[in-house]
Amino acid sequence: MDVPQGEQPGILRFQRLAIFDQEESMLTKEDYMDIKQKRERGVYIKDIAEEKGVSPKTISRTIRRGSAPTGKRPGAKTSKLDPFKPLIDKLLLQNVWNAMVILDEIREQGYAGEVTLIRNYIRPKRPLRISRQTVRFETGPGKQTQNDWGEIWSVVAGEPTKLHFTVNTLGFSRRFHFWITEREDAEHTYEGLIRAFEHIGGVTDEVLVDNQKSTVLYHDARGRVRYNPAFLDLCGRYGITPRACRPYRARTKGKDERMVGYIKGNFFKRYRSFTSIEEANNLADAWLATIADRRLHGTVREVVGERFEREQSHLKPLPRDRFDTSYREKRLVGFDGYIDVAGNRYSVPDDYRAREVAVRIGLDGCLRVFSTDCESLIAQHMLKDRSEGWSTVPEHHARLWRETLNAEYRDLSVYEEVIEHAAR
Repeated sequence: MDVPQGEQPGILRFQRLAIFDQEESMLTKEDYMDIKQKRERGVYIKDIAEEKGVSPKTISRTIRRGSAPTGKRPGAKTSKLDPFKPLIDKLLLQNVWNAMVILDEIREQGYAGEVTLIRNYIRPKRPLRISRQTVRFETGPGKQTQNDWGEIWSVVAGEPTKLHFTVNTLGFSRRFHFWITEREDAEHTYEGLIRAFEHIGGVTDEVLVDNQKSTVLYHDARGRVRYNPAFLDLCGRYGITPRACRPYRARTKGKDERMVGYIKGNFFKRYRSFTSIEEANNLADAWLATIADRRLHGTVREVVGERFEREQSHLKPLPRDRFDTSYREKRLVGFDGYIDVAGNRYSVPDDYRAREVAVRIGLDGCLRVFSTDCESLIAQHMLKDRSEGWSTVPEHHARLWRETLNAEYRDLSVYEEVIEHAAR
């Protein structure tokens, strides 16, 4: 049945009032008392509305009513979702808007309905979602990767742990990779970017980074960027053109920052604890394949994995030799043929006793020792806890042992004569 044109404003007003009624049902008696106290102190209605996650008109209606919400109107229909709406509202206030994540949360509390009810409930509230407007710059396929870091507290092996994760997002398809670590330094930044390229099977023309010291040293007075030399080495190896955000404008990387929020609001809501960092990354890889790559992106209105298929042919191939992201340090070899690294001792060939050597400590725990003169590999170990004892390769000290054994059979009269001569 067609609605007469003159009745359209009335219908729209009814829809708006229905939304306001739904929003008011989110407010508890405690909320009303808090609203009343804040207004008496002169807090703006729009600020109260933002805090409560409702519209300013809903706050105004609540104040005009002069009392706390009275609950449902007589005759209102009940829903399977009703007992769980306070929990949903709490999640919305925490900026969790993913319906599937909310479904997982309330199912643990006994909800037996479908996700459709959740979507219908949160849809009219989406305009109230806290967000900041940023102009998006669309890039062509294979053109750009955006790099960023995020952090979150979680539980690892039963202990509260601050986790860092590096996110690398393809500007065209929005396919991304993230890697969870315990550090946010240069070596992990480079490793995360390399792992992302290995994950997608290719390299983009350029990478857009923030102004962290691992990638950008400074912007000079003329606006020119001075990049970290190690980062430039990586870019040279992979054929990437580096690009840096303008200072204090990191939100130029809007696509990547959005992914940081998506990971926090989805992956880390699904998985609240891990037995180890390794398990966390295994779960992340599975989540990327089954959830993130299959999502329908709201901006481009395409499934991310399908859009990536159009971008894949535009990627450049990976280099033959992987960039080395190891920590690089120097050590002085002791007279006993060992070096100290991370609280334990590791053997090197006895030819290098009392000499300086170069040490590379891989993020996989592999320790490699190089000579400083010709940079040849002279020793290799896996890092061990101090409780496991020193790490020794018998061949390293073969000559030292021979000299020690020979010394045991020398005629000590020679040393006695020297001592007597010194005493005179």
